[in-house]
Amino acid sequence: MSTRAEQFLNRPLALGSAKIPNRLAMAPMTRMHSPGGVPGPDVAAYYARRAAAGTGLIITEGTYIGHPTAGESDQVPRFAGTEQLQGWGRVAQEVHAAGAAIMPQLWHIGIQRTAGAPPFTDAPSVGPSGIALDGTTGAGTALTLADIDDLIASFAQAAAQAEHLGFDGVELHGAHGYLIDQFLWQRTNHRTDSYGGDPVSRTRFAADIVEAVREKVSADFPVLLRFSQWKADHYHAQIAPTPEDLDTVLAPLARAGVTAFHASGRRYWEPAFPESDPDLNIAGWAKKVTGLPAITVGSVGLDGVFAPDRLGRSAEVTGIDALLDRLEAEEFDMVAVGRALLADPAWAEKVLSGRGDDLISYTKDAVRTLH
Repeated sequence: MSTRAEQFLNRPLALGSAKIPNRLAMAPMTRMHSPGGVPGPDVAAYYARRAAAGTGLIITEGTYIGHPTAGESDQVPRFAGTEQLQGWGRVAQEVHAAGAAIMPQLWHIGIQRTAGAPPFTDAPSVGPSGIALDGTTGAGTALTLADIDDLIASFAQAAAQAEHLGFDGVELHGAHGYLIDQFLWQRTNHRTDSYGGDPVSRTRFAADIVEAVREKVSADFPVLLRFSQWKADHYHAQIAPTPEDLDTVLAPLARAGVTAFHASGRRYWEPAFPESDPDLNIAGWAKKVTGLPAITVGSVGLDGVFAPDRLGRSAEVTGIDALLDRLEAEEFDMVAVGRALLADPAWAEKVLSGRGDDLISYTKDAVRTLH
């Protein structure tokens, strides 16, 4: 007899050309285990282990696009360079052999980068207006139109490389106060040209990236876009205070060619706009206003909410009945699991087979092991 989890989670899903065996995705989580930006055999094994245990879609950790301003660690993988791309090709092969689909998350951290940090120490910290997440002006260099063109091209080239390497799609990281999100957020985007001003103009950078990617990849190659209201250390930030505002933000991105939205909330059970609907979460609203598939994420399977100091936080296993209720109601289409899957590579297999008592709690030691 199938479990309720199996009934609603163990169903295939097509996102463009990607055929995903079930509704469980691994959420992207930064690891810093790729010296020189090269994902090695340990990285391939890390993802393949979770794929073999039933996770249907692997969304990789954020991987820097091929632009010197993209990141600030030489331990974070890059999606550019011969050795780096060869490493990613091996990762994709091993995940496919284990039975899952895989998409790299393409990443540029923007103004959150510390100038002078590796891997390219001469690169400046850049953002739409040189304004930090806390509103501090002069925190970095404001991007010129030529800079923007270069960055858009770098995202598109990374997506083309992903398809060439056999990945099943890509995810653009447009959440958590990183570069794409910095354009979307009024606090960090004070531009007076066509990339700033009203909410629609602030979506242009993201939409231009999606369009550029679409020009470089096959017509049905999936392009996911991850977005959030909250930012790093700014949990009450909003790019869209109302459902109407969310429609304003997401509609241009849907028209540009986004396949599905990965809506990042810190607690999947919290309503995004309680004054409009006491239950519907941010992924549910993304699906409602765009009509596109949506992926939910946020403290799935754990009783403690995500925090930046997650290495020092523990969280106990908790049930997912409320999650299954929402999935049954078709509030969203997929579930991305983060810390629970980090701590327990076999999380999907155990949940689908009704072995909840065997799940491993999220602890500091589990995070350090990163097995």
